[in-house]
Amino acid sequence: MMQRTTRRSKIIAGAVLGLAGAGMLGSILESGAADVYLEAARPDFQKVPIGILGFQDGSLPSRPGKEAAAVLAADLRRSQVFAVADASKLGIALTGPGGPEKQKLKQAVESGVKVLVWGTIGTRDPDYLLDRFVYDGGSDEIGTSRRYVGSAALLRQITHRLADELVGHYTGEPGIARTRIAYVSEQKGARELFIMDYDGHAPRQLTSDGFLNLTPQWSPDRKFLVFTSYQSRTRQNIEIVDLSTGKRSPLVSLAGLNITPALSPDGTKLAFATSQDGNPEVYTMEMQTKTLQRLTVHSAGDLSPSWAPTGKEIAFTSDRGGGPQLYLMSADGSNVRRLTFDGDYNAAPAWSPRSNWIAYVCRSEQRQYKICLISPDGQKRMQVTSGAGIDDSPSWSPDGRHIAFSSTSGGKTQLYMVNSDGKEMEPLTSSGSHNSMPAWSSAEIQKVDVQPTEKK
Repeated sequence: MMQRTTRRSKIIAGAVLGLAGAGMLGSILESGAADVYLEAARPDFQKVPIGILGFQDGSLPSRPGKEAAAVLAADLRRSQVFAVADASKLGIALTGPGGPEKQKLKQAVESGVKVLVWGTIGTRDPDYLLDRFVYDGGSDEIGTSRRYVGSAALLRQITHRLADELVGHYTGEPGIARTRIAYVSEQKGARELFIMDYDGHAPRQLTSDGFLNLTPQWSPDRKFLVFTSYQSRTRQNIEIVDLSTGKRSPLVSLAGLNITPALSPDGTKLAFATSQDGNPEVYTMEMQTKTLQRLTVHSAGDLSPSWAPTGKEIAFTSDRGGGPQLYLMSADGSNVRRLTFDGDYNAAPAWSPRSNWIAYVCRSEQRQYKICLISPDGQKRMQVTSGAGIDDSPSWSPDGRHIAFSSTSGGKTQLYMVNSDGKEMEPLTSSGSHNSMPAWSSAEIQKVDVQPTEKK
């Protein structure tokens, strides 16, 4: 009995307390250029060479054009769809309202750049007006301009929208530049919920109750977060917060632990773990009726459910094999089978939106906690992160090409983003002593008005 209790304590600590401390272009190319939908996740995918010529901003003192160009370049690079060319080497200067000469654009295409983007930024008090133009070398046409209208504070969101439209045109899929990441940040000894832009900008605090608020998860419509609220050391509830009003409401208040919530892809069910039965078991709850269904029945600890994009399966963590490992089951609790066998610690599963991978925390041969991937059939496995520090709490971008996670590699726990192949890791947070448990949303939050302008 003592051995079982010890294992149970380890898995709870690892998944809860440990994680808390260490979880189309549409009418742009209306000129007739053919849509070319490409799959950027394919190994043989060739990135589209694109040049950003800049955004003329006249005499505006804040030089928003420079910021917009930098944001757009970063967005397109992160998309993995585009290879962003060095604009300074293209020999194209924006010298007037008429835009670059057609011959200069053709010369750039002949040098290997297939798409060119430029624009202007003006003001209509109190808003910015951003007009953008796109030249596609395949059609030899300058597409119809678009005008984006928004306050100065929304300049980054305006630029993110342009990036997403470009990604959408060349892939047929939504871009991620307007997505958000929820996370947990230490504030005066407490753990509070924050949200920020996908690139780490514009952090906003959501809770400020001085408790532990952990494991946030987005609703599919991006209007709510569900999370675990530690009201005391012996009682944890699952709550929901409305992002537009900040209003919090209890969802699950069963006896004991109520932890690791996860909403189904259609938002109709909440999967979570509760210890009301004596040890953590995975349950689901109908969001409308609050009807509970117990999915796991085992003397071991079962927790950290993650839904398959289809909503038909759930991955979870269990120590029923002697240590934390990943398991799969049907959404009704049937057909339980073990997924991971390599290593003595595998936990915190996160199912890719493309269904092809499950990310999780693995313990390497060097006894380091890293981010790994495994295919749902268990046939393929790879380690994504390496090096010093504890890596934890993987969360997928909605395009399935990036993973956000927390790491102590820099000494303090901060959030990072990495490509799913382990390349191009970059920090998302740098302030504070502890930022963890990222959760990636699915689409834009803020609305940016778009108005047509005359074709140049």
